[in-house]
Amino acid sequence: MVLAGAGMSTAISTFNFDEIIERRHTDSGKWGRFSSDPDVIPMWTADMDFRSPPAVIDALHERVEHGVFGYGYGGWTHRPEALLNVLSERMATRYDWQVQPDDFMFVPNIVSALYGMCRSVGEEGCHILVQTPNYWPFFSGADAANRVMLKIPAVASANGAGLRYEIDFDALEAAITPRTHLFMFSNPHNPVGRAYERWELERLADICLRHDLTICSDEIHCDLTYNGHEHIPMATLSPEVAARTITFMAPSKTFNVPGLKLGFAIAQNHELLQRLESFYMSIGVSTGVMGYVAAQAAYEHGQPWLTALLDYLTRNRDYAFDFVANNLPGVVPVKPEATYLMFMDCREMAVDGDPTEFFLNKAKVALSGGFDSQGFPAYTRLNFGCPHSVLVEALDRMKAALADQ
Repeated sequence: MVLAGAGMSTAISTFNFDEIIERRHTDSGKWGRFSSDPDVIPMWTADMDFRSPPAVIDALHERVEHGVFGYGYGGWTHRPEALLNVLSERMATRYDWQVQPDDFMFVPNIVSALYGMCRSVGEEGCHILVQTPNYWPFFSGADAANRVMLKIPAVASANGAGLRYEIDFDALEAAITPRTHLFMFSNPHNPVGRAYERWELERLADICLRHDLTICSDEIHCDLTYNGHEHIPMATLSPEVAARTITFMAPSKTFNVPGLKLGFAIAQNHELLQRLESFYMSIGVSTGVMGYVAAQAAYEHGQPWLTALLDYLTRNRDYAFDFVANNLPGVVPVKPEATYLMFMDCREMAVDGDPTEFFLNKAKVALSGGFDSQGFPAYTRLNFGCPHSVLVEALDRMKAALADQ
């Protein structure tokens, strides 16, 4: 067992998050993109470099030993009842949210579900309301469905040595048109890391109720909320809000199993589930059996691992935030309240061009950029869901690259 250092909690010491696992040449999207340059440290896409919980690995081994890999469940009406019961109990325990098994629908991933909702609400040419910056499939999904995105920039305020982003409620409401039918929401927010407070959610919900907007709430990072903050599902605010909200969650970010392709939608208004199911039937896509196996094991037995993970991520978050604030001139970080992603404002950085490209070329650190089209040029995002030693190496490289300018 490799320990992370003095003062490490007992929870962390039970699991080895310091282990460096070779992911190149494993068909990893995160690492394979840069496989031609072994010096690059990938810190871009949102998956972690940790082993999944032992309970998940054991359950998958057992399923593999069975040796028969036929079709899994498909559609809204054919579902694994044991997993549905676990999920219903989880929503009640964590959020005091009383949902029934038939309020769930399993999906292959949240990206496809976002695409499905863009296509399922309104008609071609109608408008979708979204706060920027935001998760890229919100925009590509709207484009694929021939919808028009109404982009409302978040407002930054000082937060110690960093920034905190808040919703511009007045601008958001003013942007709504008679052709606006859908509000796409990210909570916890990717990339700005907000775990929105109840009053913020209530004000958003009030706007959506008054303007008759369907709410698509991407809550995939819900389990990765740090001490001092809480996740509040949008649909828990009131029966009226629940009736117009479809919520997306998944084990993928929480337990690091995105490659197993399983997420789920929750809607107490079953018309929203029916629309989403029609979308999946139209493209011939369904879920895979291994995703169900992993999800069942993760949600039933993965909490000790998740508790340890959050302790470890808290240490990484605090280190990354302090390091960037104190050692990268011209870079202003956002301290996330949730997620393992840190958004950074690089507009004052003393380099020409795209900061993401600069750090890739000069520091061999691959960050996530592409926020220019959302009205946030010269911003980038760092994934600190990795062994602490890797994070330290990456940040040291970034510091050295800037010092050489």
